Amino acid sequence: MKHDAIIVGGGFAGLAAATYLSRARRSVQVVDTGRPRNRFAGASHGFLGQDGSDPQAILAAAREQLLAYPTAQIADAEARTARIHEDGFSVLLANGEEIVAHKLILAFGLRDELPEIPGLQERWGKTVLHCPYCHGIEFSDRELGVLYRTPMSVHQALLIAEWGPTTLYLNGADIDGDSQAALSARGVSVEAARVDGLIGSDKALSAIQLADGGVRTIAALYISPQSCLASPLAEQLGVEIDESPVGPVIRTDTDKMTSISGLYAAGDIARAPHSVSWAVADGVTAGTSAHRALVFG
Repeated sequence: MKHDAIIVGGGFAGLAAATYLSRARRSVQVVDTGRPRNRFAGASHGFLGQDGSDPQAILAAAREQLLAYPTAQIADAEARTARIHEDGFSVLLANGEEIVAHKLILAFGLRDELPEIPGLQERWGKTVLHCPYCHGIEFSDRELGVLYRTPMSVHQALLIAEWGPTTLYLNGADIDGDSQAALSARGVSVEAARVDGLIGSDKALSAIQLADGGVRTIAALYISPQSCLASPLAEQLGVEIDESPVGPVIRTDTDKMTSISGLYAAGDIARAPHSVSWAVADGVTAGTSAHRALVFG
């Protein structure tokens, strides 16, 4: 069976694209590993009508609603390889099954690579955070920190200061005089020592242990992690990929089409910055664009 569209990734972008294509009565096959990027977070904030909801619960409801459409299918599987196939695309699953479609939407998301600091990984999404718009107000007016990773971390610290007293932890790195002046003007403290580990009960964060023996009180630590594409399919297909300070971004046009005709990308892999709301919006764009291409060629 040849589908109208295959969507690799059943997160917010992928399910949004699938929903709009299904409502257009097109056959859609979603392929999903069940490992969304924000699975470490207990609540999603800023998504209209769902503020504070468990993101896994939102996705579960979206999957159930999608499957109410007779033309939609979801395969809980991993897409291993993809190639251009006659007048469309084929995707080979880990179980050996091959599926084909006229259009392909990549929405498999990113994988975050975190620094190897004791206590950091297990607090990711709880008290070690990425986006202040998603998780900032919950830590308002408490001691906040930003872990330096790239020069963009200075910008992050200047922004985080909007939510509370902020310290930029350089972790042994150096910054220039202009950055020092900008941080001082915003009231952001700078700590030069290396970070040895995070301290706190369970997922909570109460302090940072520094290599010089110092201990600093803190309620939340922000970091802009290095990210990579969570699937090799984009590289296999040969789409154009740009490098950004936070990782790769698949190049798309305003319709979310990649450099290959009929191949779309949506969500965190095809934009910066990131949020659930943006992922859903991009999924809608990709889904409706793919549908128009199916209709008009």
